[in-house]
Amino acid sequence: MHLSRIALLTLLSGGLALSAQAQQQKVKVKTKTSKAGQAAASAAPSAADIERRVEALLAQMTLEEKVGQMAQVTLDVIGVGTNRFSSAEPFAVDPAKLRDAVAKYKLGSILNAANNRARTPQVWEGIIQQIQDVATKETRLKIPVLYGIDAVHGETYTAGATMFPQQIAQAAARNRQLVRRGAEITAYETRASAIPWAFSPVLDLGSDPRSPRQWETYGEDPYLASEMGREVVKGYEGEQNNVGAPTHVAASIKHFMGYQVPQSGKDRTNAYIPLESLYEYHLPSFKAAIDAGAHTIMINSGLINGVPMHANYDMLTKLLRERLGFQGLIVTDWGDIDNLYKRDHVVANVKEAIALAINSGIDMGMLAYQYEEFCDNLAANVREGKVKQARVDDAVRRILRLKMQLGLFEQPVTHAKDYPKFASAEHEKAAYDMAAEAITLLKNQNGLLPLKKTSKVLVTGPNANSMRALNGAWTYSWQGEKVEDFAARYNTILESVQKEIGAQNVRYVPGVSYNPKQDGKYYDESVDKMDEAVAAARDVDAVILCLGENSYAEKPGDLNDMTISPLQIELARRLAATGKPVVLVLNEGRPRVISAFERDMPAIVQTYLPGNHGGDALADILFGDVNPSGKLPYTYPRYPNALVSYIHKYAEEQKKGDGVYNYEADYNPQWEFGHGLSYTTFKYANLELDRSSLTKDGQLTVKVQVTNTGQREGQEAVHLYSSDLVAANVAPDVRRLRRFDKVSLKPGETKTVTFTLPAQELGYTGRDGEKVLEAGEFEIRVGDQMKKVTLTDSGSASAN
Repeated sequence: MHLSRIALLTLLSGGLALSAQAQQQKVKVKTKTSKAGQAAASAAPSAADIERRVEALLAQMTLEEKVGQMAQVTLDVIGVGTNRFSSAEPFAVDPAKLRDAVAKYKLGSILNAANNRARTPQVWEGIIQQIQDVATKETRLKIPVLYGIDAVHGETYTAGATMFPQQIAQAAARNRQLVRRGAEITAYETRASAIPWAFSPVLDLGSDPRSPRQWETYGEDPYLASEMGREVVKGYEGEQNNVGAPTHVAASIKHFMGYQVPQSGKDRTNAYIPLESLYEYHLPSFKAAIDAGAHTIMINSGLINGVPMHANYDMLTKLLRERLGFQGLIVTDWGDIDNLYKRDHVVANVKEAIALAINSGIDMGMLAYQYEEFCDNLAANVREGKVKQARVDDAVRRILRLKMQLGLFEQPVTHAKDYPKFASAEHEKAAYDMAAEAITLLKNQNGLLPLKKTSKVLVTGPNANSMRALNGAWTYSWQGEKVEDFAARYNTILESVQKEIGAQNVRYVPGVSYNPKQDGKYYDESVDKMDEAVAAARDVDAVILCLGENSYAEKPGDLNDMTISPLQIELARRLAATGKPVVLVLNEGRPRVISAFERDMPAIVQTYLPGNHGGDALADILFGDVNPSGKLPYTYPRYPNALVSYIHKYAEEQKKGDGVYNYEADYNPQWEFGHGLSYTTFKYANLELDRSSLTKDGQLTVKVQVTNTGQREGQEAVHLYSSDLVAANVAPDVRRLRRFDKVSLKPGETKTVTFTLPAQELGYTGRDGEKVLEAGEFEIRVGDQMKKVTLTDSGSASAN
């Protein structure tokens, strides 16, 4: 008898009844955990106590001790090896290098994994214990080191850690609770690795599908990114942001801001963003995370309007510090102080670059390697008056405060043995659940899906048998090229389908394969038995064609053509020509253009980068164990030269002209933001607004009925959009997402979904960067339901 993976994971995570004795043991464990948590909370110092301790410590510090705290280096710098840029395997700390960095130069922070490779929690504990022993026993002031890591979709660099779907897929799930739970688990497993600081979440607006980092974002909508980002911050730091708790970490929201929309589409290049666009679309997610209490922030590695962000006093100090009120730690991205002179040419040398960055508002430099020149030159800049002592004191004050808030002075190292749920079935099930809700059904002609479990299928394509492709980058290594070394116990798409319907019913021929070399380009691929794959298609009931991208991140992921690769197009066309129904499974970090063959694919499923459990979740969807409920978090483009997001101006909604002119609309996506099908159907009805007009300080209540009109239970993400019909300062957007919720409905069931919308959120950013809220008419739309409301300058609102 077939047992679906969702049922199996439920069983493994304790979903079935426990024996009486086991129940008692479970209660006892919970009680102990609860008491420990209460003790940690009661022992946490007050903000006033921390401030007194910070000032007392700061008063004792020499200039050299202060500038050391502002320096962060990669772990490779202190590893045993032939030089600073490489370490031997297995990794070991070089005591002499460690003492030079921490005892002599008083470095305040270390990051990253050695040799770009994941380590077990026990290895991490040993490494960090060595570091903290030197910091707390061999330095004058015994200040612990702050360790940071890219915990991107799980604890990236810890072997065995739970890997969730990447952020773009999390946004597709539209489930706040799952996103927060994923962040809680990631925080727990990061602390299990003795690491208290996570460089996550990414809150860049992912509105340019050319970007190699779009998959690290929550998509193209500011409200969606704000909501997801808030959940992650609270998941990492706790509802009260008590980062000193042993299961919490400090979040580092990144990359402030406007990073993902460069003019060229290439990573770390210049973006031209008008002030109103910067504040209207790119700022909200960061403001939401700051308001949620995020303790640290990382800065955009690129330029905005020709100014490197790491040299932008207006953005880092006037906006971030003064206007937004951010009180936490500002850290650079990798090597970005050096970029001010090596890449951007805004200063002549490293000494000037250091002064410019620190004076602009940077507190800590992610130097990577050259800590001596940073520390020596920063100290020299202070002595020469080029950087004020008060600016250094301000930065060090924030660093010390964070270390005390994290409890590092009391417990600089957490211990793996104290985290029994690390990589537990409970955690794994949470990752599966998120993948199952994220995967998005884009097309399903004639109800091809779900497939019958008695079907004979061909599984083919370069993504069919790859854990690397399912996870993407920031998985056990930076580019994800080492995934296969760590993820063998999980199922690829092929293996999941074989387990779902029996290996005897599955034929596998790759057709096209990625370059197996770990040092190859992500786009390197070659023909791999394509003729055999086409021949095999003729002998099966259906083809599961798995196309997309191999893993990549940052600069190595730049691309020159949005169109999916020529070999994958050829494979798709040849398989379609056999006449057998083809289910196209997309497994990609950004939406690659497929219009050349989309019409020949009767069913299309977008998996994004669903993580280690993505293959299992996909198989359960393809064969009907799970009803898909994901919604696109971006606009899927039809053509490479038509990259218009759903947030656009009416000018981009052009219709065909009269007479001699006959042109296509400029907004012509393959699928719109928010698109996503189900195996059931939903009907919207009876949209109600509690008033027909409201004042600018008022609030609108919106209700709509959603009914499951199909034959099986399903989940529906309900979106509320508003449209400003006339705006005088800046042409209005066609529509904007203002609220969303996800509801589960049984066949025939109706639920009323209620949203509240303050009138202030109907405003927009004007040309001067200030908010504008104008009287006038607005459309409120949910599904196919639409009503108008009038915003008045003054007077009483009119209730319905």
